[in-house]
Amino acid sequence: MARQARLKSKSGIYHIILRGINRQVIFEDDEDKLKFLECLCYYRNVCDYTVYGYCLMDNHVHLLIKESEEEIASIMKRIGVCYVSWYNRKYDRCGHLFQDRFKSEVIEDDAYLLVVLRYIHQNPLKAGLSTKFI
Repeated sequence: MARQARLKSKSGIYHIILRGINRQVIFEDDEDKLKFLECLCYYRNVCDYTVYGYCLMDNHVHLLIKESEEEIASIMKRIGVCYVSWYNRKYDRCGHLFQDRFKSEVIEDDAYLLVVLRYIHQNPLKAGLSTKFI
């Protein structure tokens, strides 16, 4: 059975979720998180997208991204390959790191954009990893 086509955002804005395979940890330490952010920043310059918000949890990632010329699928492929290649070399492993393909939710209006941005930034608080919202 073919997988369902991804919804295309008219605004170009997406809430992206990447989860570790079997919900495993994808960031073992701060160096891993910094490397993911390096990949995100590097391809932001290459693909010309805008990052409105992000949250890196131990076993998943939330991104709020506005695509430009390059489609979100291509952007996420570049970021994923960059990070997973580095991660696999660092931890002497091979294979997939992320569960399935990334999840994406279209953002079509400013009100919903603010709801999603708040949700992303409150994620560590709701998970009990922080006691205050910064």
